[in-house]
Amino acid sequence: MNPPSRPDTDRNVFPSPLTPASESTRMESIDLPKRSARRAAIKTPMARALAVPIAVLACTALTWTALTWTESAHAQNYPPGYTPANGTYVQPQQTYAPQQNYAPQQNYAPQQNYVPQPVPQQPAPQTAFPPTQFGPRQRVLLPGESVPGSGTAFPPIGTDPVYTPNVRVADLIVNGFPARTGRIMFGGAVNSDAGVTGQITVDERNFDIMRWPRSFRDLFGGTAFRGAGQTFRLEAAPGSDFDRYSVQFADPNLFGYLPISFSASGFLYDRRYDDWDENRLGGRFSLGYRITPDLSIAVGISGQNVDMSNIRALNTAILSPGDAAEYQKLTDSQGDNELYSGSITLTHNTRDSPIQPSQGHYFQFQFEETFGDYDYSRIELEYRKYWLLASRADGSGKQTFSYSTQVGFSGNDTPIFENFFAGGYATLRGFDFRGAGPVVGGTGGNPFVAVGGEFQFLNSVEYMFPITADDAFRGVAFCDFGTVESSVKLDADSFRVAPGLGLRVAIPALGPAPLAFDFAYPVNKSDFDNERIFSFYMSLIR
Repeated sequence: MNPPSRPDTDRNVFPSPLTPASESTRMESIDLPKRSARRAAIKTPMARALAVPIAVLACTALTWTALTWTESAHAQNYPPGYTPANGTYVQPQQTYAPQQNYAPQQNYAPQQNYVPQPVPQQPAPQTAFPPTQFGPRQRVLLPGESVPGSGTAFPPIGTDPVYTPNVRVADLIVNGFPARTGRIMFGGAVNSDAGVTGQITVDERNFDIMRWPRSFRDLFGGTAFRGAGQTFRLEAAPGSDFDRYSVQFADPNLFGYLPISFSASGFLYDRRYDDWDENRLGGRFSLGYRITPDLSIAVGISGQNVDMSNIRALNTAILSPGDAAEYQKLTDSQGDNELYSGSITLTHNTRDSPIQPSQGHYFQFQFEETFGDYDYSRIELEYRKYWLLASRADGSGKQTFSYSTQVGFSGNDTPIFENFFAGGYATLRGFDFRGAGPVVGGTGGNPFVAVGGEFQFLNSVEYMFPITADDAFRGVAFCDFGTVESSVKLDADSFRVAPGLGLRVAIPALGPAPLAFDFAYPVNKSDFDNERIFSFYMSLIR
């Protein structure tokens, strides 16, 4: 809307005080009637002196009144933030859109560089449904809550902030029940190395040695000795050639949640070999520290009494000097022998399964110092590596290739019953149990006695492949090679090599370990080695 213009008649109605006196006199002489005699009489020197100031004051008052009316009439058309008094402009807080038909007055000069800036708008939060993720909740401002960064509240009501979730939520109720941690197992095994063996096992994986029973209800209700996450195992395995009785206790976290473990065990072994009978009674304590989930170190001390009896008799008169010395060393160990040892073991295990691994490796290094009736040092190293060659899309039907090696060395004062031995399904297939190694005798009508050696180097390569679609039957192709010697050496005449084929049968009802049947034929052996073409292992655990 354009401001009203000042009428032209204003000049005549309100003459300017700057108008010349001659022009005013001329106008009066033309437009006004003749003065009367009384007005003429007033023209005295004093009146003429006061007429000019009074006229100036009157014109000034009329001019100020006209300007005040004009500014009040046009004030509603000034843009927001404009101050007419000094001609300055203050940017408004909201978006300013000037009217198109607005025509500023001549005395209004807006800033040339002014560009209206729009107020940025915060985008509304978008929530997908159904929710794909659950993040932090969004804070919603209520009346009285201050806008972040402003420091003021609008309006100042003073209500508490309300937090609303970004996604829809619902209550989740979780009911937990303790799983079965204890079990009693009955089983048996038969193999080509140890004959027939039965097994009775009591295993508790949530044992608490400090929770003694307070009543018969605790004792028979299953609450006594339970709840601390410790392990307790009691095992009895009588057999035709081998008896084993043991008790074990282990705490995986000895000091709260620190990766320090403690284990204690006691054992009684009774083994009837072809050349002597051996009975061992002892115990062991160890502390372990888990450096990483795959790497651990352990130190331990052990003590045992070894009772040697029923040693096979030989005619020492016809033995060679070397064999006679070895046989004398064997007969000197008859009876009780006390052995105490301290050991340190480093283990790195990345296998995906301890029973039938297909990937990863297993490495163990052990150093043991023995004292008592015999003083000697012992070093053992074992390494196994597994490669996954192929598998089906669902992860079954794995074809694996593996390599394993065992290296060991024992000191000169090592007793015969602590020597290294080889032969059997666990070391060198194609040979009888302890049938691949040094012997004494065997000449002049004397039988030979396996005495083992102070050095071992045993290796095996194996390729395993599935036969059936359900992986119940697997085939293996392998080659075992290595030797056991009385000293550190590799002799071509006594280096054993035995390739072969095998079958693995996995029956879940019989236990986790598969049935193993292997056929191997030695292509290189020593003169007094005992061969065994077929070796097997079968077990049942329920």
